[in-house]
Amino acid sequence: MSRPPTGPPSRRPRRSLGGRNHPGTSKELESKIIADFAKETGIKVNLVTAGANYDEVAQKFQAASGSSNVPDLVIASDVWWFRYMINGQILPLDKLAAHLDFGTDDFNKTLYNDYEFGDSHWAVPYARSTPLFYYNKAVWEKAGLPDRAPKTWTEFDEWAPKIQAAGGVTPLGLGKGNSWTAWWFCNMLWGAGGAYSKDWTMTLDTPEAVEAAKYLQKIIYTDKSAVVTAKDQVADFGAGLTGCTIASTGSLTGIIAAAKFNIGTGFLPEGAKGPACPTGGTGLAIPASKSPEQQLAAGMFLKFLTNAENTAYFSSNTGYMPVRTSALEGETMQAVYAKTPQFRTAVDQLAGTRVQDWGRVFVPNGDKDLTTALEKIMLQQGDPAEAFATASTSIAKSYEENVKPYLKA
Repeated sequence: MSRPPTGPPSRRPRRSLGGRNHPGTSKELESKIIADFAKETGIKVNLVTAGANYDEVAQKFQAASGSSNVPDLVIASDVWWFRYMINGQILPLDKLAAHLDFGTDDFNKTLYNDYEFGDSHWAVPYARSTPLFYYNKAVWEKAGLPDRAPKTWTEFDEWAPKIQAAGGVTPLGLGKGNSWTAWWFCNMLWGAGGAYSKDWTMTLDTPEAVEAAKYLQKIIYTDKSAVVTAKDQVADFGAGLTGCTIASTGSLTGIIAAAKFNIGTGFLPEGAKGPACPTGGTGLAIPASKSPEQQLAAGMFLKFLTNAENTAYFSSNTGYMPVRTSALEGETMQAVYAKTPQFRTAVDQLAGTRVQDWGRVFVPNGDKDLTTALEKIMLQQGDPAEAFATASTSIAKSYEENVKPYLKA
């Protein structure tokens, strides 16, 4: 679209579908915001559950491309929005945001710029998160540990035998699966000085990358201080089967509500090269195939959904990051920090995050190939160098075939 649509959309009810998976079990929260928007504008938003996770929603969105079933808004996760952009499926939002006076300067800069490519922003931040370290305070107390997360992985290694002896549990529970494994592993990888890629060039053959994978294997197979969950590491932790876990900040409210013990939260442990934490979660994008009037209505809803009041409301009830800086220290979030200080940890860690490596999030099937490699390393004790080489070859081929031809010279 060369210019933003002009003029108000019709005040009569208008269907504005949302391809969603309700991150953080947030359907009731979303429904309330939608009702408030309809009351204010007269525009009807029809909330559609399009899948159980980001991948399912993305697959349905791509399958609907070119048909009448394309939604007016779609969630755009960290590993999917770029593919939408490459395929020409979503709208660059800068002109529309300026036309509607989104106040984009108030978006958290890191979270907003995650969707920037080619001098345009292709989504706005919505249910944004980072991995967070959760620990069982009762187990920590019994083990005689300070009431905090381990500052480094070396310190975790020192604490693990005490946790195991005191709690009778595996110290650390780790999750698996697409859109997850290769996300939290960024912490170990970057902390060791490695990376999945440098721009479009894969870098998993470096000694630092291989050492990070070997460390992961060590804590699972040699130290036996970590275990990979069969189904859900959050559920295992809440059931008291593990002393600590890494989970999304978006799981914070659910973990606190479900656990029968006091929950502690902390930054992810540092590696030899210092702290390392990726941003993640999902934003919202507007399909390019919709009419200007539909795009305008969708933009109006995006502005409403992500305003300071609603992002604070959504965050305070889920654990996802408030996406506006004005909301971070606003009245709503201050009350939340006072009542539930674990939220403060998640927000504070945001300042030290970094944008993810392109090989994972910008190349089609990059996350899937990395997940396959990491799960071979974790679950089958596969050779890290071989697993990474296979993933690197596949991702490099995907870039050459599915990305490079579509990039502007």
